[in-house]
Amino acid sequence: MTVTERVAYLKGLAAGLEIDPSSKEGKLFNAMIEALDDIAFEVSDLQEVVSELGEQVDMIDEDLDGLEEIVYDEDEEDDEDEDDCDCCDGDLYEIVCPSCGDSIYLDEGMVDEGEMDCPNCGEHLEFDFDDEEEESEEDDEKE
Repeated sequence: MTVTERVAYLKGLAAGLEIDPSSKEGKLFNAMIEALDDIAFEVSDLQEVVSELGEQVDMIDEDLDGLEEIVYDEDEEDDEDEDDCDCCDGDLYEIVCPSCGDSIYLDEGMVDEGEMDCPNCGEHLEFDFDDEEEESEEDDEKE
């Protein structure tokens, strides 16, 4: 039995008891039944809204599953072909932005420029890999 049906039963029960609506008890019972009736209609409306939202969430979940397949399949392909990408010619260098900690990958052309703005936080970054290459060559000579 639904909440609305139970409130209707209470209305019928109160009418069958022939309680005087002008008495204190009659006024109390009528006010309580009216309040229960309002609550029952609100619950009924909320159940409909929840049902519609559930259907929408299911549709969104299905769409998201399709997108995940597309995105993760592309990521796996990108990981396999990272050295063979069409976007750059040569090695990639990884730097970490000192402001936001975001990893940034640079190709030879970007390294030659020597500076850039962090795509995540906009911090102006300057870099010079020549010093690091000289240090690594010196370390190789010592060994």
